[in-house]
Amino acid sequence: MGDEIVRVISRDGFVALTAITSRSMAERARVIHDASPAATAALGRTMSAASMMGIALKAPDASVTVRVSGGGPIGTIIAVSDYSGNTRVWAASPKADMPLKQNGKLDVGGVVGKSGLLSVIKDLRGSEPYVGSVELVSGEIAEDFTAYFSESEQTPAACALGVLVDTDRTVLAAGGYIARLLPDAPDDVAESLEQNVTGAGAVTPILREGGVELLVARVMHGLDPRVLERAPVEYRCYCTRERVLEAVSGIGKSDIVKLREKGEPIEVTCQFCDRVYKINVDELE
Repeated sequence: MGDEIVRVISRDGFVALTAITSRSMAERARVIHDASPAATAALGRTMSAASMMGIALKAPDASVTVRVSGGGPIGTIIAVSDYSGNTRVWAASPKADMPLKQNGKLDVGGVVGKSGLLSVIKDLRGSEPYVGSVELVSGEIAEDFTAYFSESEQTPAACALGVLVDTDRTVLAAGGYIARLLPDAPDDVAESLEQNVTGAGAVTPILREGGVELLVARVMHGLDPRVLERAPVEYRCYCTRERVLEAVSGIGKSDIVKLREKGEPIEVTCQFCDRVYKINVDELE
């Protein structure tokens, strides 16, 4: 099964849930960036969150950019999702790693750090971009997004994210969910959702056992969920030769003369997919 997002709402209209399975996206990011296990988990978690936020935009050509800067060895992480949930990701130092925690789990918070900000930019194409930022809580990504929804969007929400990395560094499972309480939700509904979130626990064992359907069933237990949308998602980069030429079109004449003297094309590497574009001097001129 490929990566997929499912959006549901409770029958009474008080709880909305977006859930994702994103193993292929996380594995693609690992391969492209040659990421360490801890970095792979950080990249995968960030992509899952960005993808779930992106698909909620719905405006054609809209996008959401997530930036995580925690001061840890991985440096800044940037994930960009289109309005369909297709996402790409980059990190300053994706090979950075940390020893396992005492419980044997990957130290995502250690590699990300928590002395910094989580920033979200929503480009809605036609109106001013929305920009929100919060201080990082733990660097574990999910807790930081929960804080973002509460502080920046004033929305009661629970976010859970996970990436399970095998001993050979490949990704076995990845995904998560964002559960939101909608306006006027009664206390008993809030309590039911809280109990479900607590009882569900880590997301990757659930995804391995029964996929995104089981994840939805666990988090929405007793809330009679109705499916609003199911959509395939993937790791997708939008770089093209035309965009690269536009980006380098500002090179000055003196620099072009120097390049022509060298007789070699310049190479431009896309930071999101590592594709290399070779641009000759004639094209620049």
